[in-house]
Amino acid sequence: MKRRAFLIAGATVAGAALLPKPFAIASAAAGKKGVMLMNRIGPSASTLYIADADGTNERKLLKDAAFDYHATFGNDGASVYFTSERTGDGNSCLYRAALDGSRVEPLVTGPAMDDWAVPSPDGTKVAYVSTSGDHRTHIWLLDLSTRKRINLTGAAGLAGDPASPDCQFRPAWSPDGQWIAFSSDRNTTWRGHGNGAGWEHTQELSIYVIRPDGTGFRQVATRDGYCLGSPKWSPDGSRIVFYEITVEGTWGAHRPEAIGQVESQIVSVDVTTGARVEHTSGPHLKVAPQYIGADEIGYLVKGGPDEGLAYVSGTRPGVKRALRSPVWSPDGKSVIYEKLDYATRALDAPLYSWDSDWEYRFCDVFPVLSKQGRLAITDKQLGTSSIVTMRPDGSNQKVVFDSTSAGLDPAMVAKGLAGAFRPTWSPDGKWIAFGVGGWFQTRATSTATLMRVRSDGSSYEPLTDGTVNAGFPSYSEDGNRIVYRVWGPDAKGLRILDLRTGRSTVLTTEADNLPDWSPDGKLILFTRKTSATNFDVCTIKPDGSGLRVLTTSGANDGHAVWNHDGRILYNSGMYGFREEAALYDDTFQPYGQIFSMNADGSDKKMLTDSQWEDSMPLYLPQSVLSG
Repeated sequence: MKRRAFLIAGATVAGAALLPKPFAIASAAAGKKGVMLMNRIGPSASTLYIADADGTNERKLLKDAAFDYHATFGNDGASVYFTSERTGDGNSCLYRAALDGSRVEPLVTGPAMDDWAVPSPDGTKVAYVSTSGDHRTHIWLLDLSTRKRINLTGAAGLAGDPASPDCQFRPAWSPDGQWIAFSSDRNTTWRGHGNGAGWEHTQELSIYVIRPDGTGFRQVATRDGYCLGSPKWSPDGSRIVFYEITVEGTWGAHRPEAIGQVESQIVSVDVTTGARVEHTSGPHLKVAPQYIGADEIGYLVKGGPDEGLAYVSGTRPGVKRALRSPVWSPDGKSVIYEKLDYATRALDAPLYSWDSDWEYRFCDVFPVLSKQGRLAITDKQLGTSSIVTMRPDGSNQKVVFDSTSAGLDPAMVAKGLAGAFRPTWSPDGKWIAFGVGGWFQTRATSTATLMRVRSDGSSYEPLTDGTVNAGFPSYSEDGNRIVYRVWGPDAKGLRILDLRTGRSTVLTTEADNLPDWSPDGKLILFTRKTSATNFDVCTIKPDGSGLRVLTTSGANDGHAVWNHDGRILYNSGMYGFREEAALYDDTFQPYGQIFSMNADGSDKKMLTDSQWEDSMPLYLPQSVLSG
């Protein structure tokens, strides 16, 4: 039967209610080359609050509030240190303010990710986390009088296995100022969730200490198969308290479907002998522990009906409240915390630009530009995972395929696990191909159909029979073929559909995904699962020859697309986690930066350096925006 017999006329053209909020991609400022659209999974706002320890008298901490989080009290009782993205969305920098919320001043700013400023007991130094230097998170020291900065954990003699995550987090000063405790995943292995089978990595942390002069580095607490995080010292300096969760649990700890089910415990160790005390038992995800005096430990119950502040004694009343990163004052009478906002950013919202030649802006997922200069996206975060097109300036928006009319489970669409994903334009601009069905975790149990729709939304047709999960297509340069991926118990890999005959041929049979045909038609770019715990970016010729693996970080590389200049844009976790994994919220792979490289895999460059998951870039040159 000819494919035209499958043509479905009069496809629904959705009304204004289904469209994303109107926006306009403004031309970049004078002297800029253009705009880079990109997606970010992470909070869109964060506000610091201070309250009495019983939760009363809550008020905003800062008079000049911005995107602020991860606060610590100064030991002088009059100051507070915190992280802020007030220099640009995604750019984490360090600040200090008076405890009354006035006199905000910068301490460490720049393009690197800087986080968790913790002042020394004598107030002369600040320990903090930074990606300065080798792009991995290390513990740094800032001298507050000279502003000199030293990388404590970056010395060659302290380096962990370069093939491992090898990052450091959450510094904490001992009461006498002689030691700094921190968590680290150095010398661990990259491991996927789902007991090693999944894409997103879990995290295994141990607790270490080091002196402020860089000597005395040693491990003080570890447990096989567990993640130990967020260390804090006892008032007498003899013990360190931390949360302890299974390595597998670090995945569920930042997934909304599992956050109320994952358990962790509050544990302390004797710094000298290593003797353990488990201070809690039973359910709840317990994080952010802190000694409040010699006989009490406060912590955060993260997620679930009992979310809020709690105490190991069980005699001190807790505070049920949605909050993150609580820190108690030295006298235990006050607590500072942040409240996060996960409202999706507006399309074209400005982001911090790590490249001075380009302005970075937010966009929904899978943006792609036609040769005729029209933009298509999947409106996953701002809509119903439908296919939407528009002019590059954001005008003339049109839903050309409405996923709500495709018979999909609305609950799965709402979770971003089903819909119409990854549009690709035909070279003549008349068609858009995409996949409709279940994706990501549901791909093993859901089918998906390769489809194409006329660019005006007037009609669409299926290109595969829906018996396997088929999707993530890309057109050939002549428009006669489409490469796509299949996923099922009996079929995996890439297929090439000849639109002239309706026949598909096998290109690969490995666990391959996200193919993207090069503009010159000579190569197909894709992501391959190269081991049980790793995915890499590869290219192959359309005839199946010339396979090349372009990335070998061990840390998951993917979401690769061709840039207009012939380079490859992709997402990678090669520099490791930016924060303890269990402390993120509503994320998949919580870390991930955007990179570019040549078509042969050389000259890799990092294009973002945020705490969040950044991916799916699309460069729009100034000529397109102003045309």
